[in-house]
Amino acid sequence: MTEFESKYKTRLLRLSTTNIADALDALELKGATCGIRPMWENAAKITGYAVTLKLTAAGLTKSKTHLGVKAIETAASGDVIVVDNGGRLDTSCWGGILANGARMKGVSGIVVDGAIRDLDDIIVANLPVYAKGTVVATARGRIMEESTNSMIQFGGVQVRPKDVILADKSGVVIIPQEKLEAVLSKAEDFFVKEEAMVAEILAGKSMLEVDAKYNYEKMLQK
Repeated sequence: MTEFESKYKTRLLRLSTTNIADALDALELKGATCGIRPMWENAAKITGYAVTLKLTAAGLTKSKTHLGVKAIETAASGDVIVVDNGGRLDTSCWGGILANGARMKGVSGIVVDGAIRDLDDIIVANLPVYAKGTVVATARGRIMEESTNSMIQFGGVQVRPKDVILADKSGVVIIPQEKLEAVLSKAEDFFVKEEAMVAEILAGKSMLEVDAKYNYEKMLQK
């Protein structure tokens, strides 16, 4: 068992991305992304260290390998591959062959600022993939790999290798690696408070009463 699995994975998977997003806001950190969603209804919630992949336009300078291959080889079991294609929806940057390779390597999932293809194959491979959409057009001749495991931008958020990813049906959040414990602790406080609020609402208390008791509007204030 890795250090991440023993110390953080269970704690992270207990939380939602919204708990983490609120904690990031409370700590004045950037990490909430927009528009990147699971590509099918039953795609699993994922978390892990980031392995980053930055793409750029294809041109006269050629790539020596197909995009994504280095990222898969670099990844350790449990990692999440984070793909920066600048939000482009006109070309795929992840597909079925890569999904099978990543699954066999033990990668937890893929998050893509852009579009993917071969969704049927990806579902069969049972690899959770989060992206902005799907497209049939190949990456070949359109985009290429610029770098692997360098700093990237993902949905407007800075991501570095070993930053922490959490993705669920609400979207994707990025936790700076050096702030993981602080973010987790704050998010867990919010989780406990919100669970208590829901329990009281389900027990029949009025929303006004519960809101006043927990001071929900000012929850993010220090």
